[in-house]
Amino acid sequence: MKKITFASLVWKGLRRGTVFLLLTSASVQAQTVVPLTDLSFFKSPGNSWQLAGDLSADLNKDNSFNLKKGSGVLVNLSDENRRGQDLFTNMEHGDLDLELDYMMAKGANSGIYLQGRYEVQLFDSWGVASAKSSDNGGIYERWDDARPEGQQGYEGTAPRQNVSRAPGLWQHMKIVFQAPRFDASGHKIENASMLRVELNGVLVQEGISLSGPTRSSASNIEVPSGPLMLQGDHGTVAFRNIRITKYDKPRPELANLHYRVYEGKFETLPDYNKLKPKAEGAAVILSSNITPVKNEFLLRYTGTLQVKESGEYHFSLNTPGGDGFLKINNQPLAPESGQEGQYKATLLAGNLPFELIYSKYNDWANPGLGLSITGPGIREFTISDANTSSGEMVDPILVNAGSNTLLHSFMDIPGQRIVHAVNVGSPLNLHYTYDMEKGSVVQLWRGGFLDATPMWHERGDGSSRPVGTILALGKSNFLLQKLSSLQQPWPTDSAGTVYRPKGYRLDEANRPAFRYLIYGNNITDAIYVTANGKGIRREITMQGPTQDIYALLASGRNIEMLPGGIYAIDDRRYYIQVDDAAGVKPIIRESGGQQELLLPAGAKIIYTILF
Repeated sequence: MKKITFASLVWKGLRRGTVFLLLTSASVQAQTVVPLTDLSFFKSPGNSWQLAGDLSADLNKDNSFNLKKGSGVLVNLSDENRRGQDLFTNMEHGDLDLELDYMMAKGANSGIYLQGRYEVQLFDSWGVASAKSSDNGGIYERWDDARPEGQQGYEGTAPRQNVSRAPGLWQHMKIVFQAPRFDASGHKIENASMLRVELNGVLVQEGISLSGPTRSSASNIEVPSGPLMLQGDHGTVAFRNIRITKYDKPRPELANLHYRVYEGKFETLPDYNKLKPKAEGAAVILSSNITPVKNEFLLRYTGTLQVKESGEYHFSLNTPGGDGFLKINNQPLAPESGQEGQYKATLLAGNLPFELIYSKYNDWANPGLGLSITGPGIREFTISDANTSSGEMVDPILVNAGSNTLLHSFMDIPGQRIVHAVNVGSPLNLHYTYDMEKGSVVQLWRGGFLDATPMWHERGDGSSRPVGTILALGKSNFLLQKLSSLQQPWPTDSAGTVYRPKGYRLDEANRPAFRYLIYGNNITDAIYVTANGKGIRREITMQGPTQDIYALLASGRNIEMLPGGIYAIDDRRYYIQVDDAAGVKPIIRESGGQQELLLPAGAKIIYTILF
């Protein structure tokens, strides 16, 4: 029999041991966008729930929103004097992915209850130094009045770090939830689980097993499915862009699984009739641990894939240190979009012949075998023992900011590399990047300080990256420029400015004051993290002529002045508060399809970026 190479079977194996992931589940699953043109998606909404076209919060007033008429935003107005009601969807769910934007009023408290029973906390945790399970992004505790005093609450899980934003700013949350599992008699055999919770782009919870419903749930009886519940009885909160992906179809299962192990180096498929297995037998799960040979071997599994639901299925196969081959219903699976280790196939419901081959012929990699599947109404799940390895993993090199800390590096921001970046870290967990070439703050972030792995691992590339939720302030531009009129576009280069950076000085707390020369004017740009880490305060001092010089404080799709002289920037991503401009008022102008917040320059400008 002619030997056939793996490559000729339309798939080249994983020669470097890289763990390949499937396309995100949402790419093959139908996603429901909750319509917020009316409240028909919800069951008997109480009077505290209504729709709005837009809204803003008062940073000085608890549980207060200013609403604009319209639709698209779901709002709950509730406080101690006007208790609202919890809101339930008509839809019930088991496994679920939920993604949404939400906004907290000052001092507000709310929550998202999966199946009406398991709460991810929503809370105004802006500036909280050490988050608890009751803070934003926490898994709220369970409660038992029969336990000793002070111990009634238990099993809550705090977020890994506090990356909460200010009241009145939109925040983003993604929840990946797995429902509890029950046997045929209704006994629970597996706890519910928060597989992942991401808050403002940062992973704050992962793999949290829930032994039962959390406090204030709609019911303490666990079930396979239940409605989504938005807590409404003690906090003013708003939601928009609610997207739901349900996974309620039965998973495929492997049955009649049998394995054979052949010792040797197989870079082509052998004639099995001419080989004697080193070991063979029945198996209950796909695993490389079953082979007695540790380095050069071919492991062949055969069996039946029991498919309950017809449709398109996606497979991800990982076979470190060698090649793999997957055949279903007697047909080799072709790679998906040319990507190694990823397949797709349209399968009919039924019992389909299954074959998987793992040929390990490189001795430098540890053996491992991983196979995961997703399909119609089925979230990606692992159908092997997940015993995979990767030779590419690198332990991260993290730089913490236990005190005020500076680190020079390259810094990549959207569409641009800052080559003279100074990254300034604070023990208040709010940090920023300053571009020395333009006297510009290009980003802030909340959470950990820096991942310097790309800078210091092996030869490195000189760059670092933030650890936390990032507020990107757009392309780096000069803070100060001369304008001949308010119709002149903001200059983006240094022509005519005679710009000269002059480094920085550190104060007694190791905080920098940056210095530069522009238009013959000596500039000092002192930046401080505000109390409780709620923002950064910039004090720009000019020692020279200021005529026709403006400061560009912010730009975005829209800028709105709120009560108290605070400006909401770019669909409420952050705030600008002008603290001292010698009586000069900021100007909002249209330029290049954006809005810009300009301030005529005086001897001193003091303003704060809050987020």
